[in-house]
Amino acid sequence: MFDGVARWWDGFELWLAQQWFPIQFVLVIAVLLPLCAAMAWVVHRGVDVVADLLAGLRRPDTTERGGGRSDAVS
Repeated sequence: MFDGVARWWDGFELWLAQQWFPIQFVLVIAVLLPLCAAMAWVVHRGVDVVADLLAGLRRPDTTERGGGRSDAVS
């Protein structure tokens, strides 16, 4: 099975390398742009989740004490 995939990829790579440069550029962008956008979205969501988890661990819950700083003058 891997040999079939390798042969297909070699054929595609050879076909792409023989194309005119603007066509190569359009084909590569058509694949890479959505792929990179999806990966950026996944990384962004992952960082948001980790930041929310860490923020929840660091901040004490201030809603029960009436909020604000504990050393603030009333």
